[in-house]
Amino acid sequence: MWFRNLHLYRVHDARGLDDAYIDGLMTAKAYRPLGGSEARRIGWCPPAGRASTQLCHEAHAQRLLTAVRQERLLPAGVVCEEVEERTEALEADEGRKLRRQEKLALKEQVYEELLPQAFVRSTRIDLWWDTRRGLIGINTSSRRRAEEVLDLLRETLGSLRVTSLATSTLPMRAMTSWLSDPGTRPAEMEIGDTVELKAKGDDGVIRGRQLDLDSDEIHSHLECGRQASKLALGIESMIRFVLHDDLALKRIALDDAVIDEAAQQDDGDDPIARLEADFSIMAHVLGVTADTLLQWLGGPEQT
Repeated sequence: MWFRNLHLYRVHDARGLDDAYIDGLMTAKAYRPLGGSEARRIGWCPPAGRASTQLCHEAHAQRLLTAVRQERLLPAGVVCEEVEERTEALEADEGRKLRRQEKLALKEQVYEELLPQAFVRSTRIDLWWDTRRGLIGINTSSRRRAEEVLDLLRETLGSLRVTSLATSTLPMRAMTSWLSDPGTRPAEMEIGDTVELKAKGDDGVIRGRQLDLDSDEIHSHLECGRQASKLALGIESMIRFVLHDDLALKRIALDDAVIDEAAQQDDGDDPIARLEADFSIMAHVLGVTADTLLQWLGGPEQT
C-alpha cells in the first residue's frame, strides 16, 4: 500500500468529522460494479480489501480512504468503423446520403450498443488525510484522477473546502536555484539523478536520468535560461521522489530503513493490523516530507 505518487491539498475546514461519522457517510457512496449502460463509476471500498468492511481507517490523526474507479474501454476506432459500415449499408439501401444529424444519431446508437461489451478497467486510488496538518494527499500520477477522488469526497461529506497546496516560492524557481547554486540547498536535501529542463521559448524540453546534476553540461543549460520543471530529490534516511513544478511528488520511494521498520512490525496473518501499521509509518514519513517541502519552498502561499 506504499504510495508511489502524491498530489497534495490543503483542507480549510473539516471540524466535527470523526472517522466513525465519515465511515457512515461513505457507505452511501460505496463502490458497486458498473451497470451495463454505464461508461464509468467511482466509489469507496475498504482499504484492507476483502479482509474488512471498514471504509475509513484512522490512527494518530491520520486517515486512509480508498476509491475504486471503473471505466469501460471502448476505442473510438471501433465505434467509427461500425458507424461507417452501417452508414454505407443504409445509404445503399435508401439510395441517398445520410444527413449529419442522422450520422450523429447512428454513432450514439452504436456507442450504446457496444458499450456493455467493452472491457472494464478498475483502478484503486488511495487517499491520505492528515487531520492534524490539515492536508490531503492522493496516490495517483494524474491530477485529473486526484480531482475526481476529491469530488467524490465532497459529495460524500456534503461539502469540504479543499485547495491545491501552494507555496510562497514557486517550485520551478526553487529547483532551478538548487541546481544552479548548490549553496542554496538545505542541509538535509539530497539531489538525485533525474531532471527536466524547460526553456522560456520554443526550444523544447530536455529530460535526463542517471545524470550528474552538478555537471558542467547541466549548468550550461541553466546559464542559457532553462529552468527545472522536474527534479529528483530526497530527504536523508527517509524518502526519495521527483518533485514537479505543480508540487506533485512522483516516483516516491521510501528509504530502506523505513521499509525495514515496517517489516519489524509485521502483524503476521492479520491483514488489517498490518495495513494500519504500514500506513501509520508511511503517513508519518509523508507528513514530515510535506513539512520539509514547505520549509524548503518558503512556507505556504500567503492568501
